[in-house]
Amino acid sequence: MYPLRVDFLTVCWFRLELEVSLFPGGFRVWKSCFSPDVLVRVSIAGRDTVTTGNSYKGEHFTGACLRAQRLSPLSSWQEAWWHAGRHGAGGGAESSTSRSAGSRKRHWAWLEHLRPLSPLPVTQFLNKYLDHETLSGTFIDSSGQFISSQATGISRNPYCGYEHQTLSSQERLEEDALLAASRWQVPDVDLVPFVKSTDPSSSYFVILNSAAFFKVGSQLEVLVHVHDFQGKPKKYGGDYLQARIHSPKLQAGAVGRVVDYQNGFYKVFFTLLWPGRVRVSISLVHPSEGIRVLQYLQEVKPDRVYFKSLFRSGRISETMKCNVCLPGSLPLCNFTDLYTGEPWFCFKPKKLPCSSRINHFKGGYTKGLLTAADSAFFQSGVNIKMPINSSGPDWVTVVSRRKKETDDLEVSQGSGTFPSGYFYKDQWRPRRFKMRHFNDPANITECLQRKMVYLFGDSTIRQWFEYLTMFVPDLVEFNLGSPKNVGPFLAVDQKHNILLKYRCHGPPIRFTSVFSNELHYVANELNGIVGGKNTVVAIAVWSHFSTFPLEVYIRRLRNIRRAVVQLLDRSPKTVVVIRTGNAQELGPEVSLFNSDWYNFQLDTVLRRMFSGVGVYLVDAWEMTLAHHLPHKLHPDEVIVKNQLDMFLSYVCPLET
Repeated sequence: MYPLRVDFLTVCWFRLELEVSLFPGGFRVWKSCFSPDVLVRVSIAGRDTVTTGNSYKGEHFTGACLRAQRLSPLSSWQEAWWHAGRHGAGGGAESSTSRSAGSRKRHWAWLEHLRPLSPLPVTQFLNKYLDHETLSGTFIDSSGQFISSQATGISRNPYCGYEHQTLSSQERLEEDALLAASRWQVPDVDLVPFVKSTDPSSSYFVILNSAAFFKVGSQLEVLVHVHDFQGKPKKYGGDYLQARIHSPKLQAGAVGRVVDYQNGFYKVFFTLLWPGRVRVSISLVHPSEGIRVLQYLQEVKPDRVYFKSLFRSGRISETMKCNVCLPGSLPLCNFTDLYTGEPWFCFKPKKLPCSSRINHFKGGYTKGLLTAADSAFFQSGVNIKMPINSSGPDWVTVVSRRKKETDDLEVSQGSGTFPSGYFYKDQWRPRRFKMRHFNDPANITECLQRKMVYLFGDSTIRQWFEYLTMFVPDLVEFNLGSPKNVGPFLAVDQKHNILLKYRCHGPPIRFTSVFSNELHYVANELNGIVGGKNTVVAIAVWSHFSTFPLEVYIRRLRNIRRAVVQLLDRSPKTVVVIRTGNAQELGPEVSLFNSDWYNFQLDTVLRRMFSGVGVYLVDAWEMTLAHHLPHKLHPDEVIVKNQLDMFLSYVCPLET
């Protein structure tokens, strides 16, 4: 038997320490230390027991799952799950750790910190301690339960290419974990009429301990209680809320973390990061009833944004529909990329060969997607990005810490710091490093001197190209004759030897018209870069993937990540920066195609997939949520400037 100790500490509910011995078909609990004053429910091999204190020592169980929960003050469960598969016994291959350790057969692992009611980030742990065969068919959903990957989600269209991917066991495991991490807890209730859906005007929030004495760095907790349009409290969760604290006079703002207790109550956690009067703002982005509709569209209508290509030869031309997913049995032109395997198809023209394709462009947006009943969940001024008012004070007073306390607070920030930064006097302040502010064009020129800068992605990173060429007079755009807003674009500063390039990513891309020979995939572009200390790469790929199931986005990022890793392997001094997605303005129609809820899922996937890769992150998501300006797909200049200040701070960090 190979003992495995798991030591786990939740956000605020309980401490659970277990020492178990794994063996074929089950495990033995040797030690379980629960705090004696808490009520804990333990489920082992499907058997539930409510207990307090240390009650399981020496008991023997079969089966593969151990589950421990504590009831929260709001009668919800805080959950932690462990999956015990075969490990070095009973036909499971013994790990390399065990072999190299010789007679030492004790393996110690510490699972990562778990946010309440969010999935446990255990990909690395499971990959290290469990064999691939055990893991390939299972993952953790947002309630903590291990379930089959075939059992998740809505029934999907069978013609989509993501269902025919060939993945290694490790890639499958990662994909399942990513899908689990992005899985939204929507209550399993019957169809709900509009009057019983979430009404932001009837809902309210309360600042807990609003009269307490707060210092910079203190935690602020806010309780949100949602009601329906009949004024009745809701008994389930699943709403998408956004939360921030702000001080308008100081032009300061930061985001909060929302915890859903699945019973109509939510708790929002803020870190107070500046002194003065700090206000709390909570918004309902979509009610849970609307989220169910968005989920349905994501899985069943992935082609609701459609694309077209012009095929032409001589005087004959035909325009055909194209997409990742094409229904029916009509003949297809297969434009799947030979190097990345990224699928793309067009219906085959009747008279022309597939090789006659000229361009790619956005065809349009499918109309009539919703029934009248579903449309009621997407009303501007009613339930899309509407404020939830406070019951009582909506502000607290925060006082400064002593200098030593402030220094200790800054030093204590780790890689999992949340929020990642905040605005103060309209300047973004990351919490993990000192960001420079490039207020003079000469500062940017000095930073980028002798450098080649590659910008790959959608129009939100094209904004960086446009800002730099506008703000830096010596950086002159070279006319390549490219279509406006499409590219590719090139700018040069010959005096200081600076080269700046922008190229859009490959399809799906919702641009007006892109020549087919300009449809380049980011991964392929990265493979053509030599790299080095004078090479800088920035990537933003997100907005054009919001209508598709997450597997499409995961595949794209997997290809990009592989190319990034190869680039950093051959040229470790290359600087690679990832720009996250951002919040945007929403109306009834935009919500169905580019909702913040979709982009929040993409953001979750992107952060996890590039964690530990050696790239830098520009947190555009938090920047747009924390700032006082209205959300826009293309943020205003002040936000773009802060994004570029952060980007340039990675390229030219402050000397220490």
